[in-house]
Amino acid sequence: MAYRQSNESGLPLSNPSYHAANTDPRAMYNDPDEKKAGMSKWIKFGVPVAIVIIVAAVVGGVVGSKASDNNKGNNSSSQQNGGNNGNSGPGGQPNESELASIKSQVGLFATSTNSFNIPIYPSTTNAAAFTTPTFITGDASKLTWPKDPAQFAAQPAPTSVRTDRPRIVAPAYKWEALPNLIANDPYMKAWNDSIIALAQKFDPMDPVPYLIDGGLGKSGVLDVAREVKQRVKAFAYAYKATGQTMWADRAWRELHNASGKGTQPFGEAGNNWNTQHFLDVAEFTAAFAIGYDWLYDVWTDDQKTLIRTAIIDLGLKYGVAAYGGEGYGWWRNVNGNWNCVCNGGLTLGALAILGDDTSGVAEQILGLTVPNAALNCGQGPSTDGTWSETANYWYFGTTAHAEMASSLLSATGSTYDLLDSNPTFADTGRFHIYVSGNQQMFDYGDHGPNKFSTTANSMIFYGSQYNKPVYTLFQRDRPDSHGDPWAIFWYDPAVTGAWWNGLQLDHYFDDPLDVWTSMRSSWTDNTGLYVAMKAGNHTGHQAHGNLDAGDFVIDAMGVRWAGELGSGDYLADGYFSGEDQASERWLYYRTRTEGQNTLVLGHQNQVVSANTPSKFESSGTAQGSSTVFDVPGDSTAYFTTDLTATYSGVSIKRGIRLINGRKQVLLQDDITGATTEVQWRMHTNATIALSGPSATLTLEGKTMQVSILNPPEGAAFQTLAAERYPDDPAFPAGQSDQPNPGVSVLAITLPAGSYNLQVLFNPQWPGMAASDFKTPGFIALDSWSLTSHN
Repeated sequence: MAYRQSNESGLPLSNPSYHAANTDPRAMYNDPDEKKAGMSKWIKFGVPVAIVIIVAAVVGGVVGSKASDNNKGNNSSSQQNGGNNGNSGPGGQPNESELASIKSQVGLFATSTNSFNIPIYPSTTNAAAFTTPTFITGDASKLTWPKDPAQFAAQPAPTSVRTDRPRIVAPAYKWEALPNLIANDPYMKAWNDSIIALAQKFDPMDPVPYLIDGGLGKSGVLDVAREVKQRVKAFAYAYKATGQTMWADRAWRELHNASGKGTQPFGEAGNNWNTQHFLDVAEFTAAFAIGYDWLYDVWTDDQKTLIRTAIIDLGLKYGVAAYGGEGYGWWRNVNGNWNCVCNGGLTLGALAILGDDTSGVAEQILGLTVPNAALNCGQGPSTDGTWSETANYWYFGTTAHAEMASSLLSATGSTYDLLDSNPTFADTGRFHIYVSGNQQMFDYGDHGPNKFSTTANSMIFYGSQYNKPVYTLFQRDRPDSHGDPWAIFWYDPAVTGAWWNGLQLDHYFDDPLDVWTSMRSSWTDNTGLYVAMKAGNHTGHQAHGNLDAGDFVIDAMGVRWAGELGSGDYLADGYFSGEDQASERWLYYRTRTEGQNTLVLGHQNQVVSANTPSKFESSGTAQGSSTVFDVPGDSTAYFTTDLTATYSGVSIKRGIRLINGRKQVLLQDDITGATTEVQWRMHTNATIALSGPSATLTLEGKTMQVSILNPPEGAAFQTLAAERYPDDPAFPAGQSDQPNPGVSVLAITLPAGSYNLQVLFNPQWPGMAASDFKTPGFIALDSWSLTSHN
């Protein structure tokens, strides 16, 4: 089941870029044909993308397990199967020959992906390969990058750059070492092949046309900029890797066209890159920076002048003006992806042309972007590592952050506190791991535009920079690591182990801004159980959140049973009008409380600014090195939250827990003194058969039994359309909602009163008899404990 996500143009983004079945690992990259203007605003989220096979060269067994930092809130006395912090350790690491043997004999750990591009691992044990995650040191250095020969100043400065080129991300010494590493590392070979394949796919296409998405002040030409960037990266890499000038020529066609100096119209002369939507300016600037720097030795003086002039006149000068107070520079003082992308693109542009720029604007912009990004972009993660916007906006923020930090490091020898200004930035990779479910992410809130050149490969960069090998190992098996040169140059081939080895199944993210939890039955069995629930404040998310305290998702048996609808229409009037209670944003179904998997009282939205005290406990179960994991019978986790404040003072507490060895899910609401109708709601793609207090959900040949335990008088399931209530406030003039085809709402409607509402989810696991299921008694949420439901 694919809960399809809508982007700025309303197109699906549930995995926006992978939809073609292919047995070639080189196929796993962002597809340039995914986004086309004028396509449907919504595609049924029940249609999964096709399976993509990752590799044909995998031998034998797979997967170890990843080590994670200690979970906050865990009961240490109930710790099972160990667990570690994910940092490299001295014990048990293979030597150089053993590491080489693992690379040649095992190859890529994952054998394929499921229909949502989650890696599939063979059911096996490989004690040599699936060790504790670590970066090998010493002799194994022959299997990784050589030391950077650049001699940087003792006190680095952003304006003092290395003398050789390239400067950005991939200096010359890495290109010199690359052929040997590709020949000896299966991941690097697969990535190299996929980038060349991507360049070959782009080659016959016309240069990216200037297509405006909804208006220059709406989504502008951001997709255009990111697709140009994606192409330039692929073509520049192909030239550097092969020496074939055809790839430099092809990069020139893209750059010449996007400079506005080509034969086809490309925006408003002098403002071609669209300052009305400054992300566009930044991504174009980054694209031109990569092209200028990576292909510096092949450009003629006239070509350099054209590219450099575009960087200055269409990018950096507007950046200086943004810092000078122009309205389009509002992003300077926010901590979300806008700050990262805008500062990052301008920084890459400046680094690329330093020494050739006679205007002084490159030096000027570096004095503005570098300190500003450390203070703002660096604060993107909350104190628990959660990205403060949404799980999908993490991609945009961290890609830009990593690009900027990596470019500063490679060009000047320092990141200038960009990695360190926020001590919890090192934890944002953990957030990404736990927000990734067995089928899809816990993709609450807005999901953003098409990703194109945006990936999760920042995980590979952070793995090395923060000494978190788990991050590197997790991401290298993901499809979006393919087709992206950043993956190759950020990857440390001396990494070894299985990312799941020692990684606890549950984690609690406790920052009040975005309280949430993640729980599962396995890291390597995609047919297992995954449950996530959130609470937290509805403000402080850069207008990308929903009114969704108590919202949850459930994956089981390879199906998502309770899912998210995705972004509303970014072009709709008032969609980004703010986060206050009266904001027009909250008029649209996908942002309203009724559009979430939670309770609705009296057809009213939740209160936007509310504290939601929460509690979490876990048995601390961690997976071992084998991909086959048997869950202990007493293994459990639960999360409770007090939603009283967000329901205007009506006492409502909600809890969710795993029971019966993580085979069943109990969802409970303790409601006291509701003065209006209470409605329990869950969005699903399943076909629903009702029988009073029971519902049978079927989807993709699987079955989920859902029951109301000890149902209050008159309580029964019903099905509703996924649409607004008839008495909801009116839309802004001329506006309407997106349809939600293939989505049903499983609901329970109760009159005003007090209730203890228990809903039990029983996935019909293969081989599990009816007598194997447990029916828990009622225990008030305030009395829940690790042993309360034994």
